[in-house]
Amino acid sequence: MPNPIFSTIRAISFDLDDTLWPIAEVIQQAERALYQWLREHCGRVVEQHSIESLRAQRDAIWQQQPELRHDYSAARMQSLRAVLLPLGYDEEAVEAAFRVFFQARNRVQFFANAPAVLAKLSAQFPLIAITNGNADLQRIGIDGFFQDCISARSFGIAKPDPRIFHAACRALAIDPAQVLHVGDHPEHDMLGAKQAGMRTAWINRQGVSWEDSLTALNLPLAAEPDMTLLELEELLVLPSLTG
Repeated sequence: MPNPIFSTIRAISFDLDDTLWPIAEVIQQAERALYQWLREHCGRVVEQHSIESLRAQRDAIWQQQPELRHDYSAARMQSLRAVLLPLGYDEEAVEAAFRVFFQARNRVQFFANAPAVLAKLSAQFPLIAITNGNADLQRIGIDGFFQDCISARSFGIAKPDPRIFHAACRALAIDPAQVLHVGDHPEHDMLGAKQAGMRTAWINRQGVSWEDSLTALNLPLAAEPDMTLLELEELLVLPSLTG
């Protein structure tokens, strides 16, 4: 039976990475594409760096410049500058390298039926994306399903801060209590959206308990999400789609 609380839902917000597609392999393939480009165009870099040391350089940028933690693109650009400029390459090379990475970063493999679920939901609800990442919906080819995308990069504040969720609700002109947020991360998505006053649907593909998921993140026990799903298709039991 559909959960009756969802009869009041008027819009749905979605996390992107690890909700609509798995992100780890996407980033790995983007790093491989970047490294191959560096091998062909900036050989002095690969003489001194492996993919792993380039990744460590990016992580170091996050540690040195915590203000960039909400902006993956800026952090990646800074890490490329830190590697390329000391070796005599210019800003044009930095920008070209980032373009290669970013193009590959947006070649995603969706979780099963994700585009079909988005298509069906977008015919019934306004959809909006809320992401801490730098995915480009147009490049990926799903921008037509969404009314907007609120990113931590553009907004300047990352999840789980409730302000980014409120910004999405304002963009929809819908009260937070009437917006369902769908995401995989217990803290960034579920606790953040709940604090913003939204309804929550947790994509829990691993089938772990809510308590264990919070413990793994060193978080105190909190109220469970309104809905827990193993797959996105379970969203289609929302009352307005079944009745």
